Amino acid sequence: MAGILDGIDLRTRLAGQNRMELLLFRLHGRRLFGINVFKVREVVQCPPLNVLPQSHAVVRGVVTVRGQTIPVIDLSMAIGGAALPDPAQCFMVITEFNRAVQGFLVGGVDRIVNMLWQDVLPPPRGLGRNSYMTAVTNLDGQLVEIIDVEKVLSEVQQIGIHVEQGLIDAGHEVGKSTHAVLVVDDSSVARNQVRRTLEQLGIEAVTARDGRDGLAQLQAMVERGRPIGEQVSLVISDIEMPEMDGYTMTTAIRNDSRLSGLYIILHSSLSGGFNESLTRKVGANRFLPKFSPDELASVVLEGLREVEQGAVSPSPLS
Repeated sequence: MAGILDGIDLRTRLAGQNRMELLLFRLHGRRLFGINVFKVREVVQCPPLNVLPQSHAVVRGVVTVRGQTIPVIDLSMAIGGAALPDPAQCFMVITEFNRAVQGFLVGGVDRIVNMLWQDVLPPPRGLGRNSYMTAVTNLDGQLVEIIDVEKVLSEVQQIGIHVEQGLIDAGHEVGKSTHAVLVVDDSSVARNQVRRTLEQLGIEAVTARDGRDGLAQLQAMVERGRPIGEQVSLVISDIEMPEMDGYTMTTAIRNDSRLSGLYIILHSSLSGGFNESLTRKVGANRFLPKFSPDELASVVLEGLREVEQGAVSPSPLS
């Protein structure tokens, strides 16, 4: 099963084309779930686990993989379901995102599928805050639920959102001449992390659920007759989102003369040189891996100072 992800580096060419690949898996029964392949290092039969006393209830144990000790999270328990059976009968999806490596215990692995982000839709609005679904898609007549693994990880790690006092003081000074910041992310947890960071800096956040929603909000603002710079000072966007990814949204902004001068930070759970390269290619100003409140605050303040000084110079589209 480890070979299922051979050649993953070749898949980076999908980024920037509003395409993505999903690793499909099951927890219990026939219900089908998905996770973006870019988050996945490898898939293996679950090895013997070492149980840690006083660990989070959904952490079934830890395992050492290639010299690195990682927690193994029962993904069924993490989203409110029953515990998976004997881990030895399960698979472990080893993932890397949000600056952490962890294993997710799953019942079975299906296959990898290549699809357009426009075919991946936001979940129904009535699901509420307790939902762990970040998007859905239909594959051969079967519903595929894409799990908000960022939410799962944040609950296990209990990440704090506290900005260093010096940055807060600087933020309140810069914020006096700052308009709202548009925050675009399909994960409610990620949106709230960014919003709460900005609030500590004294900066208002306007939120959007995906790239299509974010672009539509910006276009609606300029259609009111006021320049976008008098309404929004900066855009912070996730990259992998349903309907329209962050690369595609950035390209659309740069191609719209009314919006093209916006300062754009691409803020992704996926780290790596290919993201930084594509950030420059699509014309975004900065790439920043999730999630460090102080680092985000520092990059935002740097961007706002450039905006204030009229020194914004987005990378040219290539």
